[in-house]
Amino acid sequence: MVRPEDGQSVAAELISDCLRDGSTTLDLSRLCLETIPESLTALTHLTALDLRVNKLTVLPEWLGDLTALTFLDLGYNKLTAPPEWLGNLTALTTLDLSGNELTVLPEWLGNLTHLTELNLYGSELTALPEWLGNLTHLTRLDLFGNELTVLPDSLGDLTALTFLDLGGNELTALPESLGNLTHLTELNLYDNKLTVLPECLGHLTALTTLDLSGSDLRDSDLSSNELTVLPEWLGNLTALTTLHLSCNELTALPESLGNLTHLTELYLYDNKLTVLPECLGHLTALTTLDLRYNKLTALPESLGNLTALTTLHLSGNKLTALPESLGNLTHLTDLGLGYNKLTALPESPADHRYPHMG
Repeated sequence: MVRPEDGQSVAAELISDCLRDGSTTLDLSRLCLETIPESLTALTHLTALDLRVNKLTVLPEWLGDLTALTFLDLGYNKLTAPPEWLGNLTALTTLDLSGNELTVLPEWLGNLTHLTELNLYGSELTALPEWLGNLTHLTRLDLFGNELTVLPDSLGDLTALTFLDLGGNELTALPESLGNLTHLTELNLYDNKLTVLPECLGHLTALTTLDLSGSDLRDSDLSSNELTVLPEWLGNLTALTTLHLSCNELTALPESLGNLTHLTELYLYDNKLTVLPECLGHLTALTTLDLRYNKLTALPESLGNLTALTTLHLSGNKLTALPESLGNLTHLTDLGLGYNKLTALPESPADHRYPHMG
């Protein structure tokens, strides 16, 4: 690890090189800096400054003079309340404050209306202000690993968002306004405390990735979703390619799941499924299907239609037999069948052999 005194020397040298070369980017990350060298004030032409993974507890006021910055990474320092004058950096399009000790969002953040990416994951936020909805140019918002229990309705004003990560919080419900985020392609809600899903999520028809999984360490203090049923409107999300539903309390799957014909990955391990619907056989683009640790006693013949599958995990169920149609899955390279009650395997097509089975 770099010692603070060595980090200062390295930083001074990098700043000198940047001034000499006229570079517009400066990387001072991972130098164990406790203070920022004042020589940085000369670099008024900087557009990108990376101060990630240092030991900064305060920021010098002159940092607010670097008004050409469009990228500023302050992640993983020891900041508790970045100062208001950082709001002078109104050209910023990317701001990373993740991994600090923030408990509230500073008011000046609302001045940064050109932001397209805001990273706040791994902080200690318990609530979000309504004015967050003013940052209408945001396309990426990462709030993973905070302590949020509710979301403001104004989150639905961020209609340019394509990526939203709310995983690892304490959410028990979601605002109806989330249904306005119709440009979202990735929505992460894993490891919260959700028991039901609002109908508004069915409007997010551009989604390609949706993660609703719970924690696989449910006896710990971590949050965990506990969905018991899936709504029929899930079948509206026909652009989905990846769907995570693992570690919930699901006992059945809706017929509308068969509409998701672009799915390539479906994760359902550690639920309480006893049967699978025949409609699962419509998901012919699937390459990965994970059904480990459920309560399945039989499989539908329609699984044999999933001929693109390369990974099929069925371990930890109560299967006594497999359908003959599984012999059609000639692209399988990973087949997990352990911890069942199987006594025989179905015949496979000529020249086909079952892959390694775990």
